[in-house]
Amino acid sequence: MNDRKNEIIKATLELAAENGLGTVSMQQIANKVGITKASLYNHFSSRDEIVEEMYIVLREMSKKKAVVGGIDYDKLGSEVSLKDILMGAVSSYQSMVNDPDMFLFYRVIMSERTINNVAAEIMARETQTMINATKSLFYALEVKKIAHFDDPDAAAFSFAMTVHAILDYESDLKFAGLDNKSEMMSGFIEEFCRIYGNNEKEKKDEQRK
Repeated sequence: MNDRKNEIIKATLELAAENGLGTVSMQQIANKVGITKASLYNHFSSRDEIVEEMYIVLREMSKKKAVVGGIDYDKLGSEVSLKDILMGAVSSYQSMVNDPDMFLFYRVIMSERTINNVAAEIMARETQTMINATKSLFYALEVKKIAHFDDPDAAAFSFAMTVHAILDYESDLKFAGLDNKSEMMSGFIEEFCRIYGNNEKEKKDEQRK
């Protein structure tokens, strides 16, 4: 992506964060970037197209900053606890969504999703991406006998949606400037492991407690 498009995306995000996405016009974006409206249309055909591109660009940038990559399923083994695997996956995702620009983008999108179909579509896509990634992980955990799920799809959906809800809660605390001393995420993962864990090391650790 060229520098001008990056400038447009940054300007749109700043305007949306200040006044709400619904109030941002193509003219305002052009003025903030310092170009004509006609020039802006040479890069993007609409504000919605800018927002769509913003999601793609910011997500990729935040993934690189957080060093988020795919899990190497071949390296999963019984010597690695289910808790460590799940905490690692959640931690990587948290690092990505807590990147300053990505965090700001999600706050804007979440505030608009009930009135803007593009915002709603982005949030739905992000949630589905999270669910699909969790399903892939859970299938691997089942094959490696690290965990057992009677219904891996249902378990993955439940896990992803709960993590998503906890992250939303923590995001609200952060945005409100409140101290976040919640142990909700670690507590949830520990309970999840207790129910579904099939790791002998994990069982022994639990017995020692």
